[in-house]
Amino acid sequence: MRDIRNIAVIAHVDHGKTTLVDELLKQSGTFSAHQEVDERVMDSNDIEKERGITILSKNTAIDYEGVRINIIDTPGHADFGGEVERVLKMVDCVLLLVDAQEGVMPQTKFVVKKALSLGHKPIVVVNKIDKPAAEPDRVVDEVFDLFAQMDATEEQLEFPVIYAAARDGYARYDAEDGNMDLKPLFETILTHVPKPDGSEENGLQLQVFTLDYDNFIGKIGIARIFNGTISQGETVLLCKADGEKVRGRVTKLIGFKGLERIEVKTVGAGDICAVAGFETVDVGDSLCDPANPMPLDPMHIEEPTLSVTFAVNDSPLAGTEGKYVTSNKIDERLAAEMNTNIAMNYEQIGEGKFKVNGRGELQITILAENMRREGFEFSIGRPEVITKEENGVKMEPFEHLVIDTPDEFSGAIIEKLGKRKANMTNMVPMGSGSTRLEFEIPARGLIGIRTEFLTETKGEGVMNHSFLEFRPYSGTVESRKYGALVSMENGEALGYSIFNLQERGIMFIKPQDKVYVGMVIGEHAKGNDLDVNPIKGKQLTNVRASGSDDAIKLVPPRTMSLENALEWIEDDELVEVTPISVRVRKRDLDPTSRKRAAKKAKFE
Repeated sequence: MRDIRNIAVIAHVDHGKTTLVDELLKQSGTFSAHQEVDERVMDSNDIEKERGITILSKNTAIDYEGVRINIIDTPGHADFGGEVERVLKMVDCVLLLVDAQEGVMPQTKFVVKKALSLGHKPIVVVNKIDKPAAEPDRVVDEVFDLFAQMDATEEQLEFPVIYAAARDGYARYDAEDGNMDLKPLFETILTHVPKPDGSEENGLQLQVFTLDYDNFIGKIGIARIFNGTISQGETVLLCKADGEKVRGRVTKLIGFKGLERIEVKTVGAGDICAVAGFETVDVGDSLCDPANPMPLDPMHIEEPTLSVTFAVNDSPLAGTEGKYVTSNKIDERLAAEMNTNIAMNYEQIGEGKFKVNGRGELQITILAENMRREGFEFSIGRPEVITKEENGVKMEPFEHLVIDTPDEFSGAIIEKLGKRKANMTNMVPMGSGSTRLEFEIPARGLIGIRTEFLTETKGEGVMNHSFLEFRPYSGTVESRKYGALVSMENGEALGYSIFNLQERGIMFIKPQDKVYVGMVIGEHAKGNDLDVNPIKGKQLTNVRASGSDDAIKLVPPRTMSLENALEWIEDDELVEVTPISVRVRKRDLDPTSRKRAAKKAKFE
C-alpha cells in the first residue's frame, strides 16, 4: 500500500488558501522547471480568476519524499459552505489558514466547527506574517480560544503552528526564523497528518464527495476510497442515499497528479480518484463490493436559504442580443448546472419560469453571470429567502454577520442595520482605528445591503456572514429608500433629455442607449417612482437667443453590474440579463396598470 496523506486547506475567504496550494505544487517539484505556470493556478474558472475567489473545491496531488499528498483547496465564501462540509469527510486532517492581521473571521468559525466535530486535528498556519500590521501571537491565542469555545478535545487543542507567507513561498516553525522555503510545512504534514485508515484487503468502500461532468464520458464522481481497491472495467455496486442499489461497470478511472488527470488502472484504499460509468451517481453515494455491500453513511447537505426566479425575457428588446432565448434552452442549462452543483436545486413554476434555490446571492449571481457569458438571455426577479413552517410558526433563516469598519462609521452602520432587524451581539475595538461589530440578522435584511454598506464606509468596511439557524419570522425589514425613474417612451435616449433629468436623480443610461416603456433608467432622488421621457429632443427654431446654445454637461451614469442590479431592485421589478447588457425594468411595463395595482395595494 502506498504512503498517502489526505488534507484539506480551509480558511476564511482571502486568507491565502489557493496561493498556498500553488506554492506547495511548485516547491514539491510537481511542475517541471521549464513549465509556465499561472498565478493561483487552482482557480480555473474565468470568474474565479477575475474575482480572485475560489468557487468550486478542487483537488490535486503532489509527491514529496516518496509520500503522495492529496490536497483539496476549498472555497472560503459562506455561500459555498456545502462544498467545504463534504470535503472535510474525505480527508484525515486540515490545514487551517488564518490571516496574521485579520485573525479569526466568521467563515473560520464555520469551517473549524465542522472540522472539529469530525474529529480532525488541525495544523494551524498563520499566513501573511509579512504584513506590516501582522500580530501572529494574538492570532494563535484567538485560534486557541475558538477551539476551546467549540469544545475541542485535549489532543485537538495541542495543535502544531506554522508561520508562513504563502505569496513569498516560505514557512517557519517560529515567526522570527530566517527560513525561506516551505520545508517546515511539508515536514509538519508528514509528521502530524495521520495515515488513512482502512485496508486494501477489505471489500470495496468508496464515497463520492464532488461531481464533474464530461461531454464524452458523462458524469464523473470524484471520490475517496476508504477500503479495498477499484480497477478499470470492474463491476461494482452503486448504493444511493435513498437505499437504491445499481450494478455497473467502471468505464474510466482517473488519478490526479499536479494539475493533470491521468488515466489509471487500479487505485487502492486511502487514495482519491475520479470514477466514470455511473449516470445516476450523486454526492454522498457509495460504490461497494457487489458480493458484500457495506455502504457508508450518506452525507447531510445544508438546505438552500435563498430563491430567485429565472424567466424567459419578454421585454420589447427580447432576442436582439442573446443567442439562447427560449425556455427549453434555459431549462437545459439549469439542469446541466444541477448535475454538478448539489447545493442548488430548481423547479419549473409556470410557462417559461424557473425557481432556482441556492445558498446565497453570490452563488446565484455566479450562475447567472456564467449563463450570460455563454450567450443566454433571461430575466431574474428579486432574491427571496426561503421560509418554512414549524408547529404552525413561520420560520426564516438568520445569519451571523461580522463587520470590520473604521471607528467613525460604526454609529451609522449600527443605525442602518437596526432598521433591518439586526441584533448586535458584540463590539470589539481592533486597534489601528477600526472596530469589529457582530450581529445576528435575518437573511432578508442582508439582501441589497452590500452596496449601501460600501458607500457608507467609503469602501473601507469588510463584511462577512455565515448561516446561523432558522428562527421565528421577524416582521417587515426596511429596503430601498429611493424610487425609480421609469421611461414612458420607446426609442433611443438623447443627451438633451438626460441633461434635464439629471437633477431628478442618478441616471443608469447614456445617450444612444435603447429604452422602452417601463424600463428603469435611473434612481429617483425621492421615495416615489416617476415616469419620465428620456427621448425628448430640443425644440429648434430659426431665432437665435443668448443662452440657448450652451454646451450640456452630462454626469457619467451609474453602471449596474448584475450583482448591483439584483441588490437594487424591489419586488415589482426585474433584471433583464443579456450577453451585452444588464437592464432594470418594471415587472408590469404598462404605466396605467402599474398605477391601478398601486392603488389597489393601498386600499388592501
